[in-house]
This record gives sequence, C-alpha cells and structure tokens, in this order.
Amino acid sequence: MGEFYEDTFEVPFESRRVDAVLCVPASADDADTAVILTHGAGGDMNFRHLVSVAHALASNGFLCLRFTCKGLNLGYRVKVYQAVWDYLKSLKKFKIKHIYVGGRSMGCRAAAALARQLSDQAKDSPSGVICLSFPLHPPGQTHAHRQRSEDLRGLPQHMSVLFVSGTEDNMCDRGYFDETVKKLKAQVEVYWIQGGSHGLAVKGRSEDSVLDEVNSQVITWMSKQRPNSQ
Repeated sequence: MGEFYEDTFEVPFESRRVDAVLCVPASADDADTAVILTHGAGGDMNFRHLVSVAHALASNGFLCLRFTCKGLNLGYRVKVYQAVWDYLKSLKKFKIKHIYVGGRSMGCRAAAALARQLSDQAKDSPSGVICLSFPLHPPGQTHAHRQRSEDLRGLPQHMSVLFVSGTEDNMCDRGYFDETVKKLKAQVEVYWIQGGSHGLAVKGRSEDSVLDEVNSQVITWMSKQRPNSQ
C-alpha cells in the first residue's frame, strides 16, 4: 500500500460550488488513471464507504476524486457529475489518460447516465463504470428495473462495468439483475457480497472486514483494466 495525500477544493457549477476531495498517490507523476466517485441519496463525499474506496485506490496508484451532490433529482445529479468530469479533465498538473466514473447507489446511477451521455455524444467517454450497490428498483417495486437499467443498457461494448452488490440487497433483486446483465453490451463483471444489504452491512461481520472485501474487488478490477487501456 502506497502513500497519498488529499486536496480539498470546490468545483464551480452554475452559480454554486460543489465540495470535492482529490486523493493523490505520492507517486502522482506515474498516475495516469483517475476515478470519480459520489455518494447515494443520503450522506456526502465523506460517507465512510466512499472514503475507504478512495483511500484504497490512491494507495494503489490511482487518482480518486469524490464529491458531494445532495440533490435527489437524477438529471440534476448528472449535470453536477458532468461539471466534476470537466473539472478533472482540465487539471493540467496530472497526465490523466483514463477516467472511470462510479459511486454508491444513486451515485452510480448518475455515473452510468453520464457515461452513456458522453458516449452518445461521441466525446471522450469514461473507460468504465464502478457500481456499488446499484439500485435496480425501489424496495418491493421490481417492475421499475427496466427504467432504472436503461442507461446501463445504453453503454457501448468497449466500456467496462463493475458491479459490487449484496446478496440480500432489497433494491437489487438478483433474478432481475441477472436478466439485466445479459442484455448489456458493455463488458461486465459482477461481485456479490454474501449476506450484504443495500448498505453492504453483513450480519456477523465487522464493517471494516466488508469494506476490505469491497476495496479488494475494486482494486483487482481496476488493475485488470490497465493492460486493456494503454
């Protein structure tokens, strides 16, 4: 595990500013891959799961920017995500070649929507999407799975997607999820946390042990992307 430092700043968005933190590996000169992460419907960029993933990424040589966006409207969140994406790409002090977008719950819905939007516009699009506890449907409303997965189905074949979800997630029925994955054009990898809830809590296990498992999967997946993204 390598050393890193954090830089706190604000990203301009319309007439407002968005709170953000950039985790930078100590060997930043060699870091050409960045990850943008944001939180779910509750919390902010300091939500423990996001901080843990960000620190793990930075410790393994990846830049990681996380930001706060508390709006519950998906369209608004995508606009904020776009502003953060543009800001990161404008930073000249880093030689960023590849950017992955992601988040937790509603945050990864926004990430998938932005990834689809950028790829549809033929702009520089993300190399991949990291989905932690993707909310395929509201609790008890599995009929919403098609609408919730529309942006995922629109992701292009060259894009990579990682899903990390709990087997007991009441917002991700496994049957409907498996059906959805079969319809995706993107290159998909799925990892299930046994007994995990939507918040990835597992009965009988410490939060730290679950976070270590999640982080391990994210780092392993990101490391596998490197040979394919040169």
